Amino acid sequence: MRLVHVFVSEEQKEAVFEVLQDCEVDYVTTTASSAATGGTLVEFPLPTDGVNDVLDSLREVGLDEESYVVVGSAETARTGTMERLQNRYASDFSPLATAELRSKSRDMSYDLYSFVWLVAVSAVIAAGGLLVDSPAVIVGSMVIAPLVGPVLTTGVGVVTDDRKMMSDSVQLQVVGLVVAIVTSAMFSLFLRVTGFAPAGLAISSIELVSVRLAPTLITVAIGLGAGSAAAFALTTKGPTALVGVMIAAALLPAAATVGIALVWGALIVALGSALLLTMTLIFINLAVIATLRYLGYQSDDHDSETDAGENHPSWTIPRFAAVALLVLVVTGVLAGTFIQLSFEREATTSVEEVIDRPAYDGLEVVAVRTQYDGRPFDSARTVSVTLSKSSNRTYPAVAADIQRQVASRTGEEPEVRVRFQEYQVASPNSRLAPD
Repeated sequence: MRLVHVFVSEEQKEAVFEVLQDCEVDYVTTTASSAATGGTLVEFPLPTDGVNDVLDSLREVGLDEESYVVVGSAETARTGTMERLQNRYASDFSPLATAELRSKSRDMSYDLYSFVWLVAVSAVIAAGGLLVDSPAVIVGSMVIAPLVGPVLTTGVGVVTDDRKMMSDSVQLQVVGLVVAIVTSAMFSLFLRVTGFAPAGLAISSIELVSVRLAPTLITVAIGLGAGSAAAFALTTKGPTALVGVMIAAALLPAAATVGIALVWGALIVALGSALLLTMTLIFINLAVIATLRYLGYQSDDHDSETDAGENHPSWTIPRFAAVALLVLVVTGVLAGTFIQLSFEREATTSVEEVIDRPAYDGLEVVAVRTQYDGRPFDSARTVSVTLSKSSNRTYPAVAADIQRQVASRTGEEPEVRVRFQEYQVASPNSRLAPD
């Protein structure tokens, strides 16, 4: 429920009253005056989904964008027409008005000190969760991270052509990720120097790290989904806290992985994770902007008139350069991702072909993973295979057979690592021997 206050001049009063009556909105008026002239303060309650519709109707009869309009929250409202209004807008999707959208996005932003502090704390927790391979700890770090705020204000700044909002938000995103990388690196260095983490730890062998070694089609989908969901949630009356966790989930662990890899000297892992982080951030922002555009948000007329002046050409050049750089980065990363995905498919097929041979009847494929080496136009160099078996039989040649098959299909000669998982089988008719 929203409570709307609109200041109208004497000339606009009759037209405004007529619109409100046509929309079946009950209102009250108060004689008021501004610094320039007298007028009337009109107050009326509305369902949240009806605010944009009614304000648009008022603008059509002359209510200026610069007019005094305040939209506040209300717990409940009892008027003669409120029940009909609620029924009318109950099944309609009506995004927040542009002014409300800007206000809501700004409310999600932190001051620089608070933002940096929360990002640093969440990065420490994320790095710890990665090193101990604990998904629960990583999820906890996502709840703290305030990364969704600058992402959403960037999108709002772009679609409303608010250059300052966009510039400040982009800078805040960069600052946040740099702080996350540096903080996670410092924390990892402390753990390594003090001996709380093994000096010879193989970073890429940690499962939660190994899934963040390279950009993939899945990470693209995650970034697009997270950004679109965040933008959609912003345009509604609902909360965006849970969507903020999804944004942090796509960005924070990758940033922490970069910091950890730098401390352990795994430059290839750091580069691959940095590419993943960059690509995810780009697609999240693109999804936010595209979703807001699709929902009809755009710059106000008075902003467009201001931009049409002498400053417009100077604004076009950096925008064009930014788009060109974005296209270059995305094209390079997508090319590397396509090569990586092709190699993964061929490697998986090779493993299945080897395990289907009669000599390996007792084995089943559990998982096949390929490690990206971090270079955009090169393929993976390590294939990790997990196999399950139900007997004590050994298979000394399986790794070599898989390597030969992968080399035959791809032309690459990667290192192949095979891990076995043993399990026991009890058939329905089996009986346990007495103790």
